[in-house]
Amino acid sequence: MLKGIGVSQGYGIGKAVVIKDISLDYSAVKYTDAEDQKNRLHSAVEKYTEDTKQLAQEVRKSAGDKEAEILEGHLMMLQDPFMLSQMDDNIDSGATAEAAANTVCTMFIDMFSGVDDELTRQRASDVKDIRDNLLRLLLGIQCVDISAVPKGSVLVAKDFTPSMTSRINKDNVAAIVTEVGGVTSHSAILARAMGIPAVLSVANASNIISDSQELIVDGFKGKIITEPNRSLLDEYLQKQKEYLKEKESLTQYFSKATVTKGGVVKKVYGNIGKAEDAQNVLQNGGEGIGLFRTEFLFMDREHEPTEEEQFEAYSTVAKAMDGKEVIIRTLDIGGDKAVDYLSIDKEENPFLGHRAIRYCLDNSDIFKKQIRAILRAAQYGDIKVMLPLVTTVDEVRRAKDIIAKCAEELKKEGLSYKQVPVGVMIETPSAALISDLLAKEAAFFSIGTNDLTGYVMAVDRGNAKVSGLYDVFQPSVLRAIEMTIKNAKAAGIPVGMCGEAASDSRLIPLLVEWGLDEFSVSPSSILQTRKNICHCD
Repeated sequence: MLKGIGVSQGYGIGKAVVIKDISLDYSAVKYTDAEDQKNRLHSAVEKYTEDTKQLAQEVRKSAGDKEAEILEGHLMMLQDPFMLSQMDDNIDSGATAEAAANTVCTMFIDMFSGVDDELTRQRASDVKDIRDNLLRLLLGIQCVDISAVPKGSVLVAKDFTPSMTSRINKDNVAAIVTEVGGVTSHSAILARAMGIPAVLSVANASNIISDSQELIVDGFKGKIITEPNRSLLDEYLQKQKEYLKEKESLTQYFSKATVTKGGVVKKVYGNIGKAEDAQNVLQNGGEGIGLFRTEFLFMDREHEPTEEEQFEAYSTVAKAMDGKEVIIRTLDIGGDKAVDYLSIDKEENPFLGHRAIRYCLDNSDIFKKQIRAILRAAQYGDIKVMLPLVTTVDEVRRAKDIIAKCAEELKKEGLSYKQVPVGVMIETPSAALISDLLAKEAAFFSIGTNDLTGYVMAVDRGNAKVSGLYDVFQPSVLRAIEMTIKNAKAAGIPVGMCGEAASDSRLIPLLVEWGLDEFSVSPSSILQTRKNICHCD
C-alpha cells in the first residue's frame, strides 16, 4: 500500500497509466546511410499519417468537425512536397532522420512565428506537434495521449501541469495519482472540479507503479492499494457504490434556495477554468460563477489568445449562465503557472515576484486585450472583473484607469460593450490588512484562501515537509478572513470566497456567522456546500 495526501474525495478503481517525462534527445542516434535514414523518416511519416487520420475520425465523432479539421490540417502540412523534400535534402547532406525532421520543422516554426497574422502564427503550434510526434516515432517512444486514455484509467505521474490537466477526459479517468502537490495544487483543484478521486504526494509513484497495474485509489484516506485481492476489491466496490448513492441524495438540494436555518440567504457559485466548464456549474446547481480562471485560456498553446478568442470564451460563459453572475479573474500567471511564449523572466522567488496583477499592469498590451474582450462580452450577461494578488490601493486604481481607457477605446471604435464592476481578490496579508481601504475602491471582495493561507503562514503549499503548517484553521489565517469580511460589511460591499476552504464543512459555520455572502467552490462540491449552509443556524 502507498500513502499520500487525499485531495479529492471518492474511490477510484482501475488500471494504471503511468506518464513519465519524455526526452526527445536524438544525439545518440548514428547516421548510417542516406537510403536507410530516408526509409526511417518515410516510415515515421506514414505511421504518423495513419494514426492522425484515425484520431481525426474519432475526434469528429466525439468533438465535431472543427477539432477534426485541426488534425487534418497537420496532415496537409506534412504532405507538403517542399517540407518532405527539405528533410530528404538534409539527410543527403549527412543528417539523421531525427535531425532532418527537427531542422526542417523548426525552420517552419520560426517562419510562422515571425509574422503578424495571428492565424498564421498559430500554425507554428501545429508544426511543433508534427515535429514532436515524428521524433517520438523515430525514437520509438510510446507517448501517452492523456485525452485518449481508455475508460477506467488511473493516471500516474510525477506532476500534472495546468496544460496537461486541461486535456483530461473525466469520463475515462477513474483517479489521479502524483508524486508532488497538495490540497490546493492545480492537479487537486482540477480533480475536485471534475469529481475525480485523487491522491497526491505519493513518493516515487511513477517508478513504483507499473503500467496496467490494478489500483484502488482512496481519495478520503490518501492511500493506494496495488494489485488488490478479490476481497479488497469487493470491499471498495461497495464503498464506491455507497459513496455514489450518498452523492445522489444531494440532488434534493439542486433547486433548493441557499438559506440558513435563521433565514439568511447565501449564494453557492462554481469555479471554472474553461468556457465549457460553465455547463458543469449549471448541471451541479450553481447559482453563478465565482471564479473564472482565465490563465487556462493562455496555456497549452504557442501564442497569446487574440481579443476575439477571449471574447468568444467570455461571451460563451455569459450566455450559458443566462443572467447569473460571472466573476472573471484577470490573467493570473507567474509563480507555478508558466506561459513560455510570454517570456516571463526566471525569478529566485516567483511567488513573491512579477506575477498576476503586477505583470498585467506592466504589460498593458496584454492586459488591455483581455479587458476589451471582457467589456465586449459583458453585454451578454452579468459579468464582473476581479483583480488577483492585489497588495496596494494604487494597483486597483491603475487597473481601473486602464479599464476606463479600454471602454473609451471601444466607444470610439463603435464596438458594443458594457461597463463592469471591478472587485479585488483578497489573497495576500497586505490586502487583508488594508481591506478597509481597498473596500473604498472595490465593488466587491473575493477571498482566495489558497494563496492567503500560504502567504500568511509563509508556507510553500507544494512542500510536504511544511505541509502541516498549511492550514486555513491557523488563528492568523482565520483572523485575516474575519477582518476582510467585517471590513467589506462595514463598507457595504458583497464578499465571497473562491478558495478551497469555501467548501470545508468545518469552516462554513464560521463563515456564515461572520457574514460571508457567496461561497464559490468546485462544481462537484456545490450541492454538499449548499446542504452544509442550509444546516447552519
